[in-house]
Amino acid sequence: MRLGVIDCGTNTFHLLIVDVNDMGHITRVHKERRYVRLGQEGLSKIGAAPFQRGIACLADYKKLIGQLDVKQVKVFGTEALRRASNRHEFIQAVEHETGIRIQLITGDEEARLIHIGVMQAVPPFEGIGLIMDIGGGSVEFILASEREVYWAKSFPIGVQVLFSDFHKEDPLPEAQINAMEAFFEKILEPLFKILQVYKPSVLIGASGSFEVVENLHFGHTDSFLHTVVPSEGFHHMYMGVIRSSLPERYSMEGLPAERAELIVVAFVLIHYIIKKTEIPKIITSAYAMKEGILLEMMRKLPNISNPD
Repeated sequence: MRLGVIDCGTNTFHLLIVDVNDMGHITRVHKERRYVRLGQEGLSKIGAAPFQRGIACLADYKKLIGQLDVKQVKVFGTEALRRASNRHEFIQAVEHETGIRIQLITGDEEARLIHIGVMQAVPPFEGIGLIMDIGGGSVEFILASEREVYWAKSFPIGVQVLFSDFHKEDPLPEAQINAMEAFFEKILEPLFKILQVYKPSVLIGASGSFEVVENLHFGHTDSFLHTVVPSEGFHHMYMGVIRSSLPERYSMEGLPAERAELIVVAFVLIHYIIKKTEIPKIITSAYAMKEGILLEMMRKLPNISNPD
């Protein structure tokens, strides 16, 4: 059976189409992402240009879904659509123009689905992992073993938010980094309290910013599903990125041009989490929320054995 998932994020709209056989084996048919930047003009309201970009992107996705004869599609909206005052207008306009119905999910549900997706990609690990998914509007933190989630919370500090609030000069001055870290200390207090109970041995990074970590790790890819990066190795990447200007980042091998603007604040956040936790390594995951949604869809299909 052919299934599709669309993840309408704050920066990126993802489309994933797969074939699932009776044994629950998955074959990717199509994967695509577009940098719609829905939250480009702020998360309180979707601006006119991002509004139209979002509709145009989903119209193209709907056409492709029809051409590829996808039998079942789930479409989800996250932080930008949770927060925007005109989210209902956008959702209604999308349905009117394309026939696509967007389902809004809570931050807690997003975290649960991220855990399901990530655990399909990362290698076995002992103890507790801290899963971190950096989006445009929010960041999800999940403390979990391979099978169980112990704590999860979504924080409204995605890269579009941090960029708008803190990235006023380029290269980023030390004063702005210090201001960001003071902000993290306050807003992430619930995370730091729970970390005194659960002490993670590994940081598991999902989604776009961690793809950059993987790309900048000089091609040392352990699997097409994950890569292990020592924290010391990340520190060297971090120093190179935060000291760079935007034109310099555009020329960096392994750094996609569309991520060059926002990656600095993402790296400041990752670096701060590593400092606070003293975690020795990062595992990047090729899977995140949309793969978690896909597995949920598979579990509900008749005549599919062992979709896990």
